[in-house]
Amino acid sequence: MSSRTLKEILDSENVGEDADDDKHLAEIDLDESEESKRDQTLCSECQDMRIEVECKDCQEGFCGGCFQLIHHGGKRKSHDFVKLFDDSKKESETANGDKSEDADGDVDVGDDVEPEPSSINEKLIQSIKSQVKFIPMRLTYEERHLLQLLEAALSVSEYTDKVDILSYTSKSKRIVAQLKEMCSVLAGLVVASNLKIGQALIQNKNFEDNAEWYKSVFEIGRRYKIMNPERMRSTFGKLCYMVMDSRLPEIESHMEFHLYKPIKTVYSYLSSKPGDNGKALRVFDDELIIYATAEISPVGKSRSQVQREIKTKENAIEKLSARYSSPMGFSKEDIRQVLYSIGDFNAYTHSNRKPILRFLERLERFQDPAIAKEFNLGIQYGRSGSRLTHDHHRQFEYVKQSLTLWSVIQREMIHLWSIADDDLFNGSHYKLTSTGQGLHRVKACPSLYKEMYRIIAECKSKCSSWIGSSVVHLGDDAVPNALFFLDKYTQVPNILIPIDQCLLKIPDLDKDLFTKKYIDEQFGSSERLQLTILQDAFAHMFDGSGADNFYMSGSCIDGRLTSAWNHTNQIAKKPYYNIFLLTGFIGFNGSEGF
Repeated sequence: MSSRTLKEILDSENVGEDADDDKHLAEIDLDESEESKRDQTLCSECQDMRIEVECKDCQEGFCGGCFQLIHHGGKRKSHDFVKLFDDSKKESETANGDKSEDADGDVDVGDDVEPEPSSINEKLIQSIKSQVKFIPMRLTYEERHLLQLLEAALSVSEYTDKVDILSYTSKSKRIVAQLKEMCSVLAGLVVASNLKIGQALIQNKNFEDNAEWYKSVFEIGRRYKIMNPERMRSTFGKLCYMVMDSRLPEIESHMEFHLYKPIKTVYSYLSSKPGDNGKALRVFDDELIIYATAEISPVGKSRSQVQREIKTKENAIEKLSARYSSPMGFSKEDIRQVLYSIGDFNAYTHSNRKPILRFLERLERFQDPAIAKEFNLGIQYGRSGSRLTHDHHRQFEYVKQSLTLWSVIQREMIHLWSIADDDLFNGSHYKLTSTGQGLHRVKACPSLYKEMYRIIAECKSKCSSWIGSSVVHLGDDAVPNALFFLDKYTQVPNILIPIDQCLLKIPDLDKDLFTKKYIDEQFGSSERLQLTILQDAFAHMFDGSGADNFYMSGSCIDGRLTSAWNHTNQIAKKPYYNIFLLTGFIGFNGSEGF
């Protein structure tokens, strides 16, 4: 059986399904003659990069990244090969303008130039080193127990109901009373769960005596939320507002402590023990970290291949944990926890970005004149709720820019969490304002604002011209504070993944005679059905609709996400909604349908 290429795997990836069931998906978009022509000059494994290394034993050509990953161990390590290019030569990146990925899509390089084989590992290591200052540490068993106590205390708290209201009573007194009540509930839960620990925590002590413990508990909640945005939906806002209020000067002076503690990241954790003398930090310079933190996807691989990759990863983790542990520094388990945390980050980032990259590939199909004529992406103001007017070509570029922007934001999401954390808890005052959707805390986000414009500038540099507005709403009625910003952009995967999964599963419906007959009668074919769904998504997910008023709608950066949410709210009225249900759709929030 011939090995599948990276493009085939990405096109047909469907979590929980066998690779053989999805294999024909990749053949939909590629013309056979065009593919055979490309195969002559492109890597036989990923089909994306030029051939840079010729393996004499395999009798195949590979790009530098695929060659190193396939030949790093086993019998292939001894294969004879020939380099076709000098190390000094470089080739411009030809993908979609985002950071390049290695053969398994595990680590983003973040460079506009494709590195040669000798420097690929250096690029990947530099990418890891640039992210470790923001990657949160995975929670330990003890920390998970404290997280459960925190969630229980937050679920019964009425903090925002009693603080964020218009009242003649002193707001400072209400805040102090609610914060003390929260601390008391937490202490009581500790006593209930473990009497011995609880007694040591509260016996003959005031709240300020346990300040570090309270800070750690609230930090655990914030750290957990970063890698699990779908959790703590109803309680995380209360947690953030408690920490925010505790840092106000008048509250902190009264309480004699605050609840803020910087997020424990991979880098800050390994820098926390002076006795280690920086030995553990050198793990980021070791090439084995690439394999120890790689994401292993079972899609398109045999069981033996997956087991081999898992064994390689486990061996790399064990070698690193033994190499960089020390009696005066970090134990082997500590180093493992660091590597697992980086691995979590890789898996999380790529699971969020892959649907966006697949949508960008699908969008390219609409450059075909025949498809563009029948499935036109043009929109007109006032028609089907649209607030914009674009012809097919302009809407194509507008959608491409928007998806590229979302891809970069998802790539930088961990960094944006760190910046938003600083803006949210910097101790400055906020203004309680009626935004049209209730009372909200409006607070400026200068650092986040600056970073967003840097991201937009990066996207603009990849486009010949920018379509629509580049206004970013932050600290206003549309996006009151950094917490709302984070909530908006963590929803991008929730919007795209259900549609992406439906498109991937549609060819499977052809295997059943009754569903195939239904699709053929209603839409013509499964391919036409896919194009119908894509045409509707590309036209109306980006039509400027969905806002409460005219002035907050349109083509601004946040308006693109607002119209996408509006499209998902209308999905039950679409003629293809039954297809969504047949492919296992349960809703865009992962819990219920419409």
